[in-house]
Amino acid sequence: MKACKFLLLLLLTAWLLSERTEAQQTISADDYPLLGAQVFIEPGQTEEETEGWFRTMHDNGMSVCRIRMFESYMRKPGGWDFSLFDRAFRLAEKYDIKIIGTFFPLTDKTDIGGWKFPESRAQLNTFAEYIKQMTTHFKQFKSLYAWVLINEPGGGLKDNEFSRQMRREWNRQHPQAEYLENGYPVLVDLQDKRFMNYMTTWMLGWIASEVRKYDKNIHLHVNNHAIFSNITEYNFPEWRRFLNSLGGSAHASWHFTLFPREEYSLAMSADCELLLSGAGELPWLMTEVQGGNNTYSGARAMCPTKEEITQWLWIVMGTEGKGAIFWSLNPRASGIESGEWALLDFQHQPTDRVAAVAEVGNCLKQHKTLFSEAKKLDPGISIVYIRESLWTEDIVSKGTPAAEDGRIMCMTNMLGYFKALSGSGITPNLKAFEEYDFSRPDYTGQTIILAHQIAVPLSYVPLLESFVQKGGKLIVDGMTGFYDGDVHNQMLTGFSLKNLFGGCISEFKRIDTPYLYRLKGYEQPVPGYGWKGFIRTDKGAETICGEGELPLASRFAYGKGEVVWVPGLLGSGAWKGDGAPLAGWVRQECDTDRLPCSFKTYYKDVLMKVSETKDAYIAVVVNKSGALQTIALQTDGKKRPSEVLFADKNGSIDGDILTVHPEETLVVCWKK
Repeated sequence: MKACKFLLLLLLTAWLLSERTEAQQTISADDYPLLGAQVFIEPGQTEEETEGWFRTMHDNGMSVCRIRMFESYMRKPGGWDFSLFDRAFRLAEKYDIKIIGTFFPLTDKTDIGGWKFPESRAQLNTFAEYIKQMTTHFKQFKSLYAWVLINEPGGGLKDNEFSRQMRREWNRQHPQAEYLENGYPVLVDLQDKRFMNYMTTWMLGWIASEVRKYDKNIHLHVNNHAIFSNITEYNFPEWRRFLNSLGGSAHASWHFTLFPREEYSLAMSADCELLLSGAGELPWLMTEVQGGNNTYSGARAMCPTKEEITQWLWIVMGTEGKGAIFWSLNPRASGIESGEWALLDFQHQPTDRVAAVAEVGNCLKQHKTLFSEAKKLDPGISIVYIRESLWTEDIVSKGTPAAEDGRIMCMTNMLGYFKALSGSGITPNLKAFEEYDFSRPDYTGQTIILAHQIAVPLSYVPLLESFVQKGGKLIVDGMTGFYDGDVHNQMLTGFSLKNLFGGCISEFKRIDTPYLYRLKGYEQPVPGYGWKGFIRTDKGAETICGEGELPLASRFAYGKGEVVWVPGLLGSGAWKGDGAPLAGWVRQECDTDRLPCSFKTYYKDVLMKVSETKDAYIAVVVNKSGALQTIALQTDGKKRPSEVLFADKNGSIDGDILTVHPEETLVVCWKK
């Protein structure tokens, strides 16, 4: 009987999520830009203090705040006391501030992030009552704009009564075969990873369905976090069914530890690209951006400079972001993280970081129509990741020296391509495989890069074949396809990509020092790193780099398109060293001179993000190189009038030459 009731709950949740109404709030041009900060509400604060925070936001052009709705401060013996938060909502209305409330159910006093999954059905039911109280009570306030379903989903699924019950139900619907069709046993599978991915979506969907019982129209939002490590738990296309916007947390000191500080803007750019792709047709905004000093928390101690605040905001806006909310406006006074992260000082006075937010906000509002309509200029280059690759890498390395000695490279190798192209003034798309549109009739001019995607499920092969058959270019790097989707080595069980790639791998050799590929038709040698693959080509495949009898790289025509296969880690060569050679080779392969603008040459630690409207192109340029940069632009040859919209250090444009000072953000507009 309990199992039947549980299955009924699952079906009811799915039905409720499908009942989206047209009246549900989305982000409109009137809302844009949604700039603001977390107002941290806790007992002990005075009304004067709270009002001062909202007044400061209003005076500095911030139109939205986020409030963590602590159940522990509202649930009292025998009932509920909302007075502390009612005061904040009333003051927000007084100063015309929109509130995005974050559900934060009862948890341990030392739990600063909140739990992600309940321990039991009883706790789930208690959470349901909390959601009912929040949605029914606070909908009376005009200041309520949205609910964040839960703070920073990702991780936190423990072995307990609730998870075991959910797993039993899931296993019935997703049984794992004991053998492959060709007879090989399934000894290691990805079921635990798949279940975790499912549970994150289920939990968010369940919360959304509870909200919709009491409020059909309120805007629903969620902020994933630590995206470079948690990305495989996020099924963004499924989340679109119950969200009105997608968000994320991008705390440099917590979430950008793969990067040195001079590359934090590059990290922000990559984070934004993952969210833009995940959001699909939904709007997105960066729900948490580091606002101040992290004294004892965070993986790296730092205080953002006003220049970094400016850079991060413009990078969000240059990636179609509809806003950014800083963590936080005021510091919390109690517990872990007290006195940290804030935009304000300890006397509640604005810092230079607040002035930076206001300066960006003023420019955005001055050109509101332009920026609210802008869409990312698609360069036709998509770096596509396959979550099974990241899962497999984790499984086969766990508990071995490989987990510690630099052999974990699926993510950084992919980011190496992103880094190289960014230094050329080109921002490629970053997409999950299931986020790529494989339904188009023609892919001429489109490139997919599979950078060391070590596991390729068999069901993905026909989609890749169709992409190339219809005119697409596939650039394949590293040990892509080494495994299938269930941790079988395809070099031995049958290489599913042989017909598409025009050959198979003889063997991979580990090379401990960087090595060079001299690729046919490209003058500059391109560094590789880690493994070097040797190809046994089929008839019709062209060798574009050789070493002895076996090719190191090949080009193979397939239908209207082609596959360029370099089974070495070129992305890691760029990640660890100079990105210029890889950038130049990819640019040549993808004919990027057709783009309206990019950099003529490679500029280390400089990036440019280009967006467009029907009438204009807009470029956000960030210089992290530490030196004045005079940047020559590569254009499509058309002369367009230009205008500097923003420059925090007197940067300029003269014809096709940009002048950008160290740490400067320059925003330029060209009329079409």
